[in-house]
Amino acid sequence: MTEDSFPTKCRWNSLVRLAGHAAPAASLRYRTGTRLAPRVPLAVLAVLCAGFSCLAQESPADAHARAKAVREYGRQGGSDTIPKLATYLADPDLDVRIEAVKAIVNIGTQYSIDPLIRALGDIDPEIQIRATDGLVNFYLPGYLTTGGGLTSSLRRAGNALRSHFTDTDDRVIDPWIQVRPEVISALGKVARGGASVDARANAARAVGVLRGRAAIPDLVEALHSKDSPVIYEALIALQKIHDPSVAPSINFLLRDLDDKIQAAALETAGLLLDRDALPQVRDAFEHARSQKVRRSALEAIALMPDASVHDVLKNSLGSKDDALRGSAAEGLGRLKDPSDLPALQQMFENETKSGPRLGAAFALANMGKLDMTTFGPLRFLVNNLNLAAWRGVAKPYLVELARDPAVRQALYSGLSGATKDEKTGLAEVFATSGGADSIPALETLSHDPDADVAQEALRALQAVKAPLAR
Repeated sequence: MTEDSFPTKCRWNSLVRLAGHAAPAASLRYRTGTRLAPRVPLAVLAVLCAGFSCLAQESPADAHARAKAVREYGRQGGSDTIPKLATYLADPDLDVRIEAVKAIVNIGTQYSIDPLIRALGDIDPEIQIRATDGLVNFYLPGYLTTGGGLTSSLRRAGNALRSHFTDTDDRVIDPWIQVRPEVISALGKVARGGASVDARANAARAVGVLRGRAAIPDLVEALHSKDSPVIYEALIALQKIHDPSVAPSINFLLRDLDDKIQAAALETAGLLLDRDALPQVRDAFEHARSQKVRRSALEAIALMPDASVHDVLKNSLGSKDDALRGSAAEGLGRLKDPSDLPALQQMFENETKSGPRLGAAFALANMGKLDMTTFGPLRFLVNNLNLAAWRGVAKPYLVELARDPAVRQALYSGLSGATKDEKTGLAEVFATSGGADSIPALETLSHDPDADVAQEALRALQAVKAPLAR
């Protein structure tokens, strides 16, 4: 079977073309109530009737044969099969269209992008979800296999589609990767009005991973959805895009009745440095319905502190909650009030829990304690790059600190005796916060005997050099 043989002898496009050539002279006029209906050529009626009859007589075997043909094209692989597969995206049978989008995603070349954009316009949520994840996977290889989107959890039970999001995906594409504007536009439309809640939430997540700034209006509209998964993923996407101008658009969610949404909105306000929202954030902290909301509120305060919240932070240093103590320490570190140094130093030396101690180490380093001695706070942060449980906490602290050239110089001095995990972690830090002064250190790392270190250093070099070349 070829791509031109479905449905046999009665494709709808063929019917329309035949009808278009019907002789206008052979026509009739019929009456509906008191109004005359338009002239309809007799030949058109004949062709349409024949077409509907033919479509009605199509057996399940015909669709099965087309699906089999699609799978065969998919097994062949190669970009040259994509145009053939793309014709099946308009197939009347859902299973055939699903097989087509799956095959196009699996091929995954640049020639897959246009068909996948077309597939985003399908009325079926599974097709929209698969097309969404396929587009992200092209720009972020491995996204599909590591459960970044919903594809891996899709299950159909009759007409019902079941899926399950994993925890928040914190991945984003590298800053030098350019995503085609029409990809972001199409994903934004799905985030705003996709075929199901899951399709919309999945598209919002994709926009965030791809740093789709052009889709911010779509994400803001998604914030007004009645569906919590869509709102939540739109908030996380806005965090990743990190455009401070959007901050006022989320303020109405700072008092949301859904704790998960309220916590995410508070975190977003903090990450976007929405200082105008500080009174609302403080109110959310003081009247939190749950510890999750309280933690998110204090973290937001810690990200954008000023003198008005100094007492909130200072009082929280003695909290029984580990997360609150850590946030309080980092917030005081950003305020840089010298009177807080003794309390922070004492916390760093005496704290027994890693999370709060990392917060105190960040605070001290941010206030100028940059020695890389064995028991120094900056060294403690670097050491925690070796621990899977705390690498994700230490690295963001180091990314923020490394925006200061003096901190980068201190970190360069620790590279010579660093472990593999410290080298790769610091390369990632310099990729985000490095400058021209980072190039010599990264070039040295790019010749490291460990292939993983060398590869990460090369990626960081590309990230550092990209803005310098503009």
